[in-house]
Amino acid sequence: MSKPQNPVQMAVIGAAHGIKGELRVKTFTGEPMALADYGPLYARDGRAFQIIDIRPANTVVVVRFKGISDRNAAEALAGTELFVDRSMLPDDGEEDEFYHADLIGLEVRDDTGVAIGKVVAVHNFGGGDILDVTLGGRKGVLIPFTQAAVPDVSIAEGFVRVDPASAGLVEDEDGEPPREGDFDPKGRPRGPRDAGGNR
Repeated sequence: MSKPQNPVQMAVIGAAHGIKGELRVKTFTGEPMALADYGPLYARDGRAFQIIDIRPANTVVVVRFKGISDRNAAEALAGTELFVDRSMLPDDGEEDEFYHADLIGLEVRDDTGVAIGKVVAVHNFGGGDILDVTLGGRKGVLIPFTQAAVPDVSIAEGFVRVDPASAGLVEDEDGEPPREGDFDPKGRPRGPRDAGGNR
């Protein structure tokens, strides 16, 4: 198989481990040791990586790839993201489990069924999954991927339904104006500019 047509990121290569070409790899699989079960892994540029040995090590796995036999070759791979094609992944997950790749591109509908946007990315900054959604061609908004904010997901029909109130897309129902010191949704948050902040 060549470069995946519908890539799903499975891992990212970290630092070299020892002098024999082993690497520390952070996996995004449910079971880290299962990384070897998916066959060859591919970098963005199409390079294939075949796992010949894998073992657990704290929060990562230590992997030996075919053709990587010394520390210098291993160090050159640090930061490489590894992918498989979506077709290599099983579809037997639980009803409320989804691959991020399957969510991207889905139409976003409000509670009345009207299309209001599209899922462009799925993020997780440590507090749970967040859908990055474009609304009517505007700049993206972030919606928590929770049962309350996104009560329905239909991969087969190509949409997610959001509850605008739970998703934070509507103002408070009581109609009271914001008090002094309340969050200003029109203001830009502090943080790096490439993350939407004002620094």
